[in-house]
Amino acid sequence: MPRFLLAFAVFLAAVGVAAAQSAPQPGLGQAVATFAGGCFWCIESDFDKVKGVVATTSGYTGGKVPNPGYERVSAGGTGHAEAVEVIYDPSQVSYEQLLRFYWRTIDPTVKNQQFCDHGSQYRTAIFVRNDAERKLAEASKKKIEAELKQPVFTEIVDAGPFYAAEDYHQDFYKKNPTKYKFYRWNCGRDQRLEQLWGAHKGDS
Repeated sequence: MPRFLLAFAVFLAAVGVAAAQSAPQPGLGQAVATFAGGCFWCIESDFDKVKGVVATTSGYTGGKVPNPGYERVSAGGTGHAEAVEVIYDPSQVSYEQLLRFYWRTIDPTVKNQQFCDHGSQYRTAIFVRNDAERKLAEASKKKIEAELKQPVFTEIVDAGPFYAAEDYHQDFYKKNPTKYKFYRWNCGRDQRLEQLWGAHKGDS
């Protein structure tokens, strides 16, 4: 993350912006999926555009440190990745469709980084909750490897505790659109996605 945006986030935390207590829970007939793909601002923004997605929450998962904060996760060493928990309506969008959309929002050809952000906290990962999700995720990964004709470093791991990020991170692209757009452009995210996926970027 560019230094000025990191400083901005640290400033918000320092002045006492409250942390989110917990991620929203799925309602009747809804399901949850969790994905890591670098900056959670971007993944949250992308998934909010998908028909059938009810809610998204930026947060931290995949590590062993309980209740981590942004400063600790972004510094590395907690084992957590920036991730997004997606609540969706399976009658409108399937888990398989979410997987197809997810791949085209990330660069799975690199390990422990995404675009301008480096470190295991920015790794790509699919956090599965059952055998059915794991089978679909593994099948989709094989398909992507065949399509790209190169190794895919995205992890497929069991979902564990998910810790919602601080409130100022939630819907950051709406709350701070200018800073968000500058970060995304400066990081080269969409430029790389266009290079990697071409016209298929963002297909669901």
